[in-house]
Amino acid sequence: MDAINTYITDLLGPLGPLFVVGGLGLLLVLLAVPAILFQKKDPLSKLKESQNDRHAGVPKGLRVGGKNEKLDKFKQFLEPQNQEEYGAVQLMLIRAGYRSKGAVQTFHFAQFALGMGFLALGVIYTFIAGEMTTQKSILSVLIPGAVGYYLPKYWVQRRVQTREEEITSGFPDALDLMLVCVEAGQSLDQAIIRVAKEIRSSYESLADEFEIVAYEMKAGKDKTKVLRDFGERCGVQDVNSFVTVLIQSATFGTSIAEALRVYAEEMRDKRVMRAEEKANKLPTKLTLATMMFCVPPLLIILIGPSVYGISQNLSGQ
Repeated sequence: MDAINTYITDLLGPLGPLFVVGGLGLLLVLLAVPAILFQKKDPLSKLKESQNDRHAGVPKGLRVGGKNEKLDKFKQFLEPQNQEEYGAVQLMLIRAGYRSKGAVQTFHFAQFALGMGFLALGVIYTFIAGEMTTQKSILSVLIPGAVGYYLPKYWVQRRVQTREEEITSGFPDALDLMLVCVEAGQSLDQAIIRVAKEIRSSYESLADEFEIVAYEMKAGKDKTKVLRDFGERCGVQDVNSFVTVLIQSATFGTSIAEALRVYAEEMRDKRVMRAEEKANKLPTKLTLATMMFCVPPLLIILIGPSVYGISQNLSGQ
């Protein structure tokens, strides 16, 4: 064993034994995962599932999918066991537009797979780079692994930000359309369906949220609960305020059309204020670019000849 340890240390450096152990562990994991994923299903489990479906009266062709059965085998490892943590991750994915049943498992599997993959790339880079200090070797292995682990979270957060901006931009137009539909004699449910259909080409994320609201109302869910879930899914302050207005209007028995008219006017004013805010920020942002790209060439043009003349006079003396 001492001879093997000495050989590995001479070949791979001081961290050679650690790299070998880590590589063997990764190899064992890669060999075990396909065996677990592609194992045959127990016939007794198939029989129980078919009996349960037959007793429940659910036809096989109408079964709703959306959950990865292969990842479901590892749900104790791919799902947070704490209910609050699980709900927070699920809400984040819903706000990003990922509503499938296995979204949480897929998200954690992506973190695990990318983390291990980038970690393996870091190990390969350390082998290829040759002689490195211990600190640099550890950083070369751990930094890619950390990047791969946090990459799915960064992607989801960017998706959440993009959807929130899209919902904020399209919400005033949606309120105007809803006000027209309500004043034309349609109910709130019909108005929401109509608005979702009309704005889909411009604001797809907002149209999806309105369609979910319409389907939940059709299913008989409590309207107050549906509206509150709508505001929580969007995560936009304007939508939460709109939900509060509708709930208060239904509670006190006031006219929904009048509430929509007032709130739609307020949303239009806020959109104008946001545009003015961006316009007022523009000169400040351009100042830095002007100083960086215009002032140095101008100084060179104005001061350059003088500096050149002074240098020539000094050299002549």
